[in-house]
Amino acid sequence: MFFHKKETKSFDRETETPVIRASICTGEQVAGFKDKRTGQFKEILLIRTPEDRRKFLGTYGIRPEELKKEY
Repeated sequence: MFFHKKETKSFDRETETPVIRASICTGEQVAGFKDKRTGQFKEILLIRTPEDRRKFLGTYGIRPEELKKEY
């Protein structure tokens, strides 16, 4: 039996905001981080299911209320 250690990654909370970018037309959602200064978005994960969203939140230690959605 194998046990997998849950990997936690980090991001700079001072300079980056966790964001889900959603397309109004297609409904496609991408999770990532937006630079607070430049507004540049860094894609991390395509969100296809609620499990993908939970995985993104858990991997980076993000509370659900911290995650912003942009269209």
